[in-house]
Amino acid sequence: MKITQKVKKLLRNYAYTSPAVQLNLARLLMHGKLGGSGKLIIYPIDQGFEHGPGRSFSMNIAAYDPLYHFKVAADAGLSGLAAPLGFLQTGALPYMGRIPLILKMNSGNSLAPNGSKTDQAITSTINDAVQLGCIGIGFTIYPGVDSTYDMYEELADLSAQAQERGLFVLVWSYPRGSMEKEDETALDTVAYGAHMACLLGAHIIKVKLPTAHINPKIAPKIYTSIPANTLTDRVKHVVDSCFNGQRIVIFSGGQKQTVNTLYQDAKSICKGGGQGSIIGRNCFQRPYNESLEMLQKLIEIYRKNT
Repeated sequence: MKITQKVKKLLRNYAYTSPAVQLNLARLLMHGKLGGSGKLIIYPIDQGFEHGPGRSFSMNIAAYDPLYHFKVAADAGLSGLAAPLGFLQTGALPYMGRIPLILKMNSGNSLAPNGSKTDQAITSTINDAVQLGCIGIGFTIYPGVDSTYDMYEELADLSAQAQERGLFVLVWSYPRGSMEKEDETALDTVAYGAHMACLLGAHIIKVKLPTAHINPKIAPKIYTSIPANTLTDRVKHVVDSCFNGQRIVIFSGGQKQTVNTLYQDAKSICKGGGQGSIIGRNCFQRPYNESLEMLQKLIEIYRKNT
């Protein structure tokens, strides 16, 4: 595998890690149609766990089949696919070598209590990730909920185990709990959550796109001097909060949106210094051909703005 200068530049920010971890980061960054560009589009498929199969897949019956998602990710030339244990077990062998895999190691579900009691259970092991041929693990934290500190400790333990086996760590950081719904995606809240993921040792950070809203419980006066009018400004602040751009930051696609909104978001992510998107529902809740067309356009946007 020949590594481009753009990817080598990114990897220099991870010089503290082992060669094995850096190699797996390079495998992710060099794979697919964005390979070598320093940008990423990762396909996450844990929504059946989080929201239920009907709510997630009923609008596209083919999406009930795990192999359908492997096919979309591989055919579109995406950077990687992240999913829970059982999902990866179905496609790891038939799609071996066609799409890098990331084991999502904890999950919640919509049947459990939420609010400040929101939590996730660890549903697999580092050995599972190794046996499946994964290049990294994924883990969700909910800064602000009752179980916050337990989640940090779980992540610390799994991160140490993962890196001993050469796997990188991708952290979903979604603040919530004792705050209003609009505060969860407020600029200061998202930036705070992203920064905590960095402090916990994440190599790649996944967050939601921030709004211009400011959480009144954090430091609203400080944010009067931080540019926040445009999505580009807000992305830049989140990236700056991740060790001044020294960690890879990717942004969630969220609920299904119009393709034009997704394209504009991608342009703002690029201009703000983000490394890409992690996009699931906006893919699999569309027909196969429509998904591939949309993903190709997103890939073109990211390549054009490298």
